[in-house]
Amino acid sequence: MQLNGAEIVIECLKEQGVDTVFGYPGGSILNVYDELYKHRDEIRHILTSHEQGAAHAADGYARATGKIGVCLATSGPGATNLVTGIATAYMDSIPIVAITCNVGVSLLGKDSFQEIDITGVTMPITKYSFIVKDVAKLADTIRKAFRIAKAGRPGPVLVDIPKDITAAVTEYRREELGKYIPDHSHINEERLSHAVSMLEEAKKPFVFVGGGAVLSGASKELKEFVDKLDAPVTDSLMGKGAFPGIDPRYTGMLGMHGTKTSNYGVSECDLLVVIGARFSDRVTGNTETFAKNAKILQIDIDPAEINKNVIVTEELIGDVKEVLKILNRNLKQQDHSQWLEKIWSYKEKYPLKYRSDGLTGPYIVEEIYRQTKGDALIVTEVGQHQMWTAQYYKYTKPRTLLTSGGLGTMGYGLGAALGAKTGCPDKTVINIAGDGCFRMNMNEIATAVRHHIPVIQVVVNNHVLGMVRQWQDLFYDERYSATVLRDAVDFVKLAEAMGAEAICAKSQDEFKEAFAKALTLDKPVVIDCQIDSDDKVWPMVAPGAAISEVFDEDDMAE
Repeated sequence: MQLNGAEIVIECLKEQGVDTVFGYPGGSILNVYDELYKHRDEIRHILTSHEQGAAHAADGYARATGKIGVCLATSGPGATNLVTGIATAYMDSIPIVAITCNVGVSLLGKDSFQEIDITGVTMPITKYSFIVKDVAKLADTIRKAFRIAKAGRPGPVLVDIPKDITAAVTEYRREELGKYIPDHSHINEERLSHAVSMLEEAKKPFVFVGGGAVLSGASKELKEFVDKLDAPVTDSLMGKGAFPGIDPRYTGMLGMHGTKTSNYGVSECDLLVVIGARFSDRVTGNTETFAKNAKILQIDIDPAEINKNVIVTEELIGDVKEVLKILNRNLKQQDHSQWLEKIWSYKEKYPLKYRSDGLTGPYIVEEIYRQTKGDALIVTEVGQHQMWTAQYYKYTKPRTLLTSGGLGTMGYGLGAALGAKTGCPDKTVINIAGDGCFRMNMNEIATAVRHHIPVIQVVVNNHVLGMVRQWQDLFYDERYSATVLRDAVDFVKLAEAMGAEAICAKSQDEFKEAFAKALTLDKPVVIDCQIDSDDKVWPMVAPGAAISEVFDEDDMAE
């Protein structure tokens, strides 16, 4: 049948099973939006307050559901406003498809009004970026974009469509969506045999889990593997929930704000099994000293991650779920009870702790955990509150912590929470933010109200840029340059002005009461939590130091 480009865009979205898109209209994308209006009963459009919010919402939708998130933007500033959200998704390997529209083909390259080479701009932060100058190629390009976004190591793909292509007509034939089957044919048998030998020879193994285990849906296989290996488990920020945080073998997060147990254990182990993690600098600290006593076995779908930051002993390339299935079939039951007893002694000796008086970030997170019974979808911004949320909420399932790990994007959380709640309407969705982060995209509260998306926004308000201030305190002789936010901004009044429910909490009891109330309200709620400016995230590893040099407040007092 004959369809124009805009109709083809919508039909291709329907082919891919897309039920929700996030975006902001403009002149160049009007044809697509006109067609979207005609299909509003099939595809829900969430109008965000800013294009960056749309990109983050698509990202949050993808992380929470495991499906591909979709965002739309017009040409010029509309497209460039997506860039931070696309880069956030790229760094964390999140599958999104961004569809932008540009000026007409005849106007490209002429500095036309609102023209930008968005495919060029996004080339370094996408798996692939397309510009479609022939309507006959539009459908296949969109289909290819969805395949690329999901296949192998997931990530964002951008499709840019000049406005005249959205109006041009061509023949369209519907295609049925094929099922993605992970390719594990390239798993090397010799390497596999060597890996099994390493696992069975180890006396002090440690398992380190990253976001790849979440993306591959490998939780079941991971649990079986850990039980067989009989080893302690740590994770990265992105790996939260892949292995249950309440399991006795779990030791907490690894790295700069990881637990002493994890940091000491990895420093002492003789085999580190790295599953879907990429050796970020925030995890490794000084790479020269990282796991220096250990052989390293890395399992990852992306060969580019092998030997990039840390030299490994052996590698297994493939989908994490599939590789673990094979290892589980070949690995004999191990017994490392003596090693585990040592790790458990560390857990007993070095528990996470915080002051019991007054309202603090850790208390807020623990109270959220108590009241939700661990059955909520937690989203964060970036900073101290993010680390407290990683440390003190116990994640038992994958896709229950959504956070910007690689790029560290302040302003990420609220948009992502809207996307997550849209994709998982039956889940309680909470965005935990610092006051600095909340200021960046708090206009999305208006989006939540407009579309009746009942997210709970918890603002951990210390009136400073907390994480930067913590570094200034510890490493810059308390020179608090541009980190103090002592002004007259009232988050309660702002939230109420946008139509949300808002509550201020200054004590533990007030927060407990406010959060309990928020859980009963079927509407957007903002809770402004007033905490001390000098509260810090402990433990900590100084930038560039070995993770074995982890220290906390008690160490500072000695």
